Parts: sequence; structure tokens; C-alpha cells
Amino acid sequence: MVDPAAISMTDGLGRRIDYLRISVTDRCDLRCRYCMAERMQFLPKNQVLTLEEIALLADLFIARGVRRIRLTGGEPLVRRDIIDLIHRIGRHLDAGLQELTLTTNGTRLADHAQALHDAGVRRINVSLDTLQADRFAHVTRGGDLATVLRGLDAARTAGIAIKINMVALKDINADEILPMLRWCDGQGFDLTLIETMPLGETGEDRTDHYLPLSHVAKEIEAHHILTPIAARTGGPARYHTVDGLGVRLGLITPLTRNFCADCNRMRLTCEGKIYMCLGHDDHVDFKAALRSGGLAAVEPLVDRALRRKPAAHDFRIGAGAPSAAVQRHMSVTGG
Repeated sequence: MVDPAAISMTDGLGRRIDYLRISVTDRCDLRCRYCMAERMQFLPKNQVLTLEEIALLADLFIARGVRRIRLTGGEPLVRRDIIDLIHRIGRHLDAGLQELTLTTNGTRLADHAQALHDAGVRRINVSLDTLQADRFAHVTRGGDLATVLRGLDAARTAGIAIKINMVALKDINADEILPMLRWCDGQGFDLTLIETMPLGETGEDRTDHYLPLSHVAKEIEAHHILTPIAARTGGPARYHTVDGLGVRLGLITPLTRNFCADCNRMRLTCEGKIYMCLGHDDHVDFKAALRSGGLAAVEPLVDRALRRKPAAHDFRIGAGAPSAAVQRHMSVTGG
């Protein structure tokens, strides 16, 4: 028997879309150099979806067949009453929704870790590009590494599984990748390495710091055998076991080896826009329809978005490539 939900969330290329990333805010308390400009202009409050509107849209997507939801930002934990939203979405766990996760910079984890677990979050991704306090302050333009480390301790104590997301940056943290891998092993965390992506103008040339993960993998393999495994967590990472270590290593390679053929994702921004692809500006705006006609008015827009999902992104970096493939920042779309 064919699952009706599977049909209703299949795009024009036959890909099953069962994973929704929801950006709950474009605001962040850090200014990471590869992600944001130092002086950002954030959306006015009236352009941002209310938490109730986000919850209603999550309800719709779950009813349509979405099985995984990740809350992102900006930094999701800076949004007031975010735990209330997580409880609201978390009520669908084991009733259509298989997993509710969160991506965070970790600065507010110490205050929210137990509440996240109580609301149904069992796994989080924490962005952490260096274990050196001075480098952390440089990359984040002023962040405090010790605060993030306290947050990681709190999340682990609360029983939340942790995966560290590390953007590989030439001449900034390339020498820390192997130490980070071994540190994660000692902490009981997994590690995913990510190639920098040309999203939004940040005031810096990403080409200067672009580090292909194919090169990184070769450097790791000089010390540890990497064995590909079939494990998936719903996102684009391809995972490997690391000989001699218990850590699972993920690689996200939008530039050297894209993962578009089996993409299963859409992104809902905090202003109510659905982006069918991170690397394209094409989107469908749900907010006006939701506010004027409720979920009934949004339903046909979901089908429009599915039909318009492109075959692949157009990320390029290096000589002749634009400094940003799209002008919006990652914090607007959601990581």
C-alpha cells in the first residue's frame, strides 16, 4: 500500500521530502565571520512569524508527512519563549514526528539544556570551530568559548546527544581538525566537518579560507582509517567510522561533492518563506496566505513549493565565482 503522505510530500523529481528546517529567528548573539556581517540589519518584529504561526505551519507539514524537524536560526535560543514552541511541536513525537532537533551556537545551552530535554529534544548540533579561546573570539567576533563549553556539559548532563559542527577554514582552524576529532572522541560527541558556503556578503573573501574536505579527509587518513557507513541523520552529512576512535565523523561537502540527488529537505524562514534549496533565491511566501486565509490557504502553496524544488544548488567558489551565490545570509535561511 502506498503511503498517502509520501505522495503528498514528493517533489517534481520524485524525491521524498520528509525533513523541515525551521528558522525561528534571524538574530544571533555571535557574528561568525563565514556566516554574518559584523553589522547586521535584522528583521523588524512585525515581519517575523509568531511562535503560534510557526507551530501551525509545523502541524501542517507533519500532517503532510514531514518526519524530522530541526529548529535553527540565527541562534534559536535567543528567541523568547522558544521552549514553549518546542513543547508545542514536541507533542507530535511518536505521533507522526520521529525527531525534533536543534542547531545552536551553545552560548545559551547551560540555561536551556534540561528544558530542551524535557520538551522532547534528544539530539542537538552545536557549532564550534575551534577549542582555542582567542581563535573562538576571532571567528565569532567576540564570543566566549568557556560559555559554550559549560553549555555542552549541561546538555550532556541532561541526556542530550551532541554533534559538533565545525566549518573547515584554511589558515584559521585547519590545524585543529585532528585535535577536534580526538577531543570529540574523549567527550563522547560526534563531529561533522563542513565546507564554507557562499551565502550572503560577510565583509570577507571566503576564497581565502576555503578548505576542501577532500584534502582534510586525506590528512585525517594519514593517522586514522576512515570507513564510510550507511548511517544517516536526515541531513546532508555522509558519515564515517574512525579507526581507533569511537567518534562518528560526518562530512558536508556542498562544493566538492554535492548531495542534491537525494535531497529530502526544505527550509522555513522566520518570516514565513519556504526555500526549496539553500543555494537558490527562489521561494514561496506562506506568511500573507497564513495571515489572511489560515492553513487552508497555505496548503496549495506547499504543492507549489514541491513542484519548484530545483535539481541542484549552484554553489561555486574561487576564481570567477561570485562572492555570494545568494545574497541572503545563512542566518536568514536557517542552518
